[in-house]
Amino acid sequence: MFSEKPFSCPICLRPFSQSSSLVTHKRTHTGERPYSCSHCDKAFTDSSTLTKHLRTHTGQKPYNCQLCLMRFTQSGNLHRHMKTHRAERTT
Repeated sequence: MFSEKPFSCPICLRPFSQSSSLVTHKRTHTGERPYSCSHCDKAFTDSSTLTKHLRTHTGQKPYNCQLCLMRFTQSGNLHRHMKTHRAERTT
């Protein structure tokens, strides 16, 4: 499937489909980290990474396994966990 990526990084030429993604990406080259944690000295290039990081301080775990009730801070961790249940059913 072909997706149009009209926005390219002037430094490394990596293409992006959205201009906002390019803006965030450029920060990897400049070192700019405008999103700072109010609990520690860490800072991030994008707000979504800050949101995930803040959960390490708050203990918030919004992603719940419906099979064993384990909870996770990130959706990717829940998806990886679900593979353990699929493996249990096949053994």
